[in-house]
Amino acid sequence: MAGTIRQIAQIAGVSRGTVDRALNHRGRINPEVARRIWEIAEELDYHPRKKAETDENQEGELRIGVITQMSESSFMIPVHQGIADVEKELRERNVVLYIRNIVSVDEQEQLKAIDELDKLRISGLAIMPVECDSVRSRLNRLMEERHIPVVTFNSDIVGTKRSCFVGLDNRKSGRAAAGLMGMLTRGSGKILIITGFFTNSVNSLRVEGFIEEVKQSFPDMELLGVQSSSGDAKEVEQIIVNTMHMMPDLAGIFVASRGQGGVCCALDKIRPKHRPYVIVYDMTPKNAEALEKNYFDFLIDQEGYVQGYRAIHLLYDHLIKGRELNQDMMFTDIKILTKYNI
Repeated sequence: MAGTIRQIAQIAGVSRGTVDRALNHRGRINPEVARRIWEIAEELDYHPRKKAETDENQEGELRIGVITQMSESSFMIPVHQGIADVEKELRERNVVLYIRNIVSVDEQEQLKAIDELDKLRISGLAIMPVECDSVRSRLNRLMEERHIPVVTFNSDIVGTKRSCFVGLDNRKSGRAAAGLMGMLTRGSGKILIITGFFTNSVNSLRVEGFIEEVKQSFPDMELLGVQSSSGDAKEVEQIIVNTMHMMPDLAGIFVASRGQGGVCCALDKIRPKHRPYVIVYDMTPKNAEALEKNYFDFLIDQEGYVQGYRAIHLLYDHLIKGRELNQDMMFTDIKILTKYNI
């Protein structure tokens, strides 16, 4: 049988009113006391009453905002699943997620979403930020004036007072990709780099890491510059087709963003005698199929599920249990996959 507020109060040595305030995050309470109350509540398997049972609980719910970008992209499937699972888990603890999924990388849409969530009186925000001055300024105002903790995930934004970033060490993953390309090509040959939106720090850091490692470790590799595709498969296809018409001896292709399906279309159209080596990101069903069919050589996965789940749970632990967000970067694993280990 689940525990009661009376039992929690007796074990914690506090009043039932103190327990109620801690569990429903109302009023001022010592963080250590609140943390102890929540630990006891979990041990006793205590569950607050459903919102429909009382208007008081509806007012006492903890509200966490979540904002994504490129929400319909295939790489977001595991991210959405992580968010859905943590939402289900926290719903029983009177925590409500207010989610705004943005289809593109749009500065104005993100600002609008931040303002909407602020009006809903959220207590914390998990966001995949657009790297721009207006979003940076708005997030800083949210943290400084409204005292709302912000955790970024998947993509980060410099120049803010955000509490923590959850996601891939993108610069390091770019260096890893360059190392793999160097192994495949034996450190020589022409290499094409394709990225997405330049306003997305994820893409930029991957490219920067790739270039840094090539210059340091593989000076005989010839980088053909960085081509922007806006993450569109058709654009990726056209970039590769144009490049290979001019340079049929292309040795390698590194795609730092989405649109990886364009690689397959381009190779099917050109049917080169010697396929260039290809390294892409994200473990999606289509990418896994392309890896198995030898369109790609390596696939780097960023653990999207962990990103979506952990960012929100960190905010919950901070807001309810008083756990400090004292880790600036919480990196997910760089998973390197081949057709033999997917």
